[in-house]
Amino acid sequence: MTVRAAAEWDLWTTTARVVLDRRDRRHLPAAEACVREVTAAVDAACSRFRADSELLARADALVRGTEVSPLLASLVHQAVDAARLTDGDVDPTLGRRMVRLGYDAAFVDGALVTAGPGPEVSPDLLARAFDVRPAWQRILLSGTFLRVPEGVTLDLGATAKAAAADMAAASITARLGIGALVSLGGDVATAGPDPSGGWQVRVQDLDDDPADHVRIASGWSVATSSTQKRRWEQDGHARHHILDPRWGLPVDPVWRSVTVVAPSCVTANTMTTAAVVRGHAAVDWLRQSGRAARLVAADGSVVRLGGWPAEDAVAA
Repeated sequence: MTVRAAAEWDLWTTTARVVLDRRDRRHLPAAEACVREVTAAVDAACSRFRADSELLARADALVRGTEVSPLLASLVHQAVDAARLTDGDVDPTLGRRMVRLGYDAAFVDGALVTAGPGPEVSPDLLARAFDVRPAWQRILLSGTFLRVPEGVTLDLGATAKAAAADMAAASITARLGIGALVSLGGDVATAGPDPSGGWQVRVQDLDDDPADHVRIASGWSVATSSTQKRRWEQDGHARHHILDPRWGLPVDPVWRSVTVVAPSCVTANTMTTAAVVRGHAAVDWLRQSGRAARLVAADGSVVRLGGWPAEDAVAA
């Protein structure tokens, strides 16, 4: 087995990890610093769990419309693109609903909370009472000018973590001239020269789930979305963090997890999140995309699509 140089730490209720080829071991502290710098900047721009983030601190101004930082504008742009490409299945406007369902700062600080009752209707249904378009289509973003519909709280979690992985890997290569793999929970991005033996990624959600190994070329990414993590209980009902935008409720866990290989982590994560939302229909959708994908069903059975590689095969 090829020996790598790696560092990891707790981040965003998950684990951040940076991996370098053994030849670049001396750069590990600097590479870790790159990842920490990028993730701190993303957190300061769009965290829904800190009152001083740009997204929350400027909430009133965003309703009127205001100039925002280039980073926040980029993160919102990627989130709206994800909604457009998935016909709204990956919806960045469900922040208020997530809070009412109990996925808020108390969850992040505590790991598991019992939440109070949520609203009877979803934000999307409320929006439709006044405008036939879903809320994400009513976001105005022009350059760095951003306007968010009144009553909407953005939750960029579905794409911002993946974007952070993409940016962190690219930052390491740009600054240090080396190849790197950055993993933020289930979001894995690579950049720079291929290491000897390629990037080997273990794909497994929970410890008792089936495991695969995939080897990807540098510049490619792997993302996994799961209905088994970030779970809590509300009024006796089990909840998880992936919502069906039509109802504002956690999706039916047809899939324990979905994994996709794509040229960017944002693209991969967009596809995995949409697949979880689409349930059984995800199989045909992913097959038509041609992407290498792996779906683990509720009973633990595995569906492999798009030439999902066997162990030691190259996915891209």
